[in-house]
Amino acid sequence: MTMKRVLVTGADGFIGSHLTEMLVGEGCEVRALSQYNSFNYWGWLENVNCREDIEVVCGDVRDPHFCREITKDIDVVFHLAALIAIPYSYVAPDSYVDTNIKGTVNICKAALDNGCSRVIHTSTSEVYGTAQYVPIDEKHPLQPQSPYSASKIGADSMAMSFFNAFNLPLTIARPFNTYGPRQSTRAVIPTIITQIANGSKQIKLGDVSPTRDFNYVLDTCRGFIALAGCEQAIGETVNIGSNFEISIGDTLNKVKELMNSDVEFITDEQRLRPEKSEVFRLWCDNSKLRKLTGFEPEYSIDQGLQATVDWFVKPENLTRYKADIYNV
Repeated sequence: MTMKRVLVTGADGFIGSHLTEMLVGEGCEVRALSQYNSFNYWGWLENVNCREDIEVVCGDVRDPHFCREITKDIDVVFHLAALIAIPYSYVAPDSYVDTNIKGTVNICKAALDNGCSRVIHTSTSEVYGTAQYVPIDEKHPLQPQSPYSASKIGADSMAMSFFNAFNLPLTIARPFNTYGPRQSTRAVIPTIITQIANGSKQIKLGDVSPTRDFNYVLDTCRGFIALAGCEQAIGETVNIGSNFEISIGDTLNKVKELMNSDVEFITDEQRLRPEKSEVFRLWCDNSKLRKLTGFEPEYSIDQGLQATVDWFVKPENLTRYKADIYNV
């Protein structure tokens, strides 16, 4: 990746900002896309350790003309820009079609027109729905259990169609549940940590029985970069995960122990998904990624949770979050 000119869409977000930092560390020239706003605010790019070493551009992947401009002179595109909050997709599904599906079409067409040498399109384990078998490999059926997952299934299909129809050198990276510093409190681990750190005695959560394959954000980013450097991954869909399953309830207990807390859990009805929409089990089979790239996770769940807690409890970070407000 050294000296490659790279575009990261969604660079202002949680995973995108960490990926931007890692790519700069790999010696890349990075163009980082932040969603346009009149405040000239760059999201988490305001806090990255490489601000002086990246080219920040502001815009929106929903505009095909803009996408054509930002992919000029780019070697590798990491396409992360998306709407990802599942609860918000229940009330604003059309916006997910526009950003996730049409945005992906725009980026793929722009990358094709400008001759980009690689595109890494970001999927999600949510497309699998509740596991029909475990661990979940890339051949598992896709189940649209929320408008969000449906939009990502559509986006993945559009992305792969550009490989099949136009030979766009594309890989679909399918990360399982990523967590770590800078994540939104709409996600369960930051929700638990910030409520405890703010002194709550009762932790409000939805259903704690589902299981997840949690991945520390730096491991997810390493997976993206490994796929970008793997020619055999072109035209493939590849899971990024740890091959380790843990319930939300057990995750809560691990965080309690790390934070020396005796909080109790209570169910918050507004955090419960509709019954048929809840994904009850996700457990990644990462053997394809290992075979293609030799990738192995570097962070265990305990190491990743400790690093995440350490970041969130710093006052300058904790004050960025409104832990008392449920964020869809």
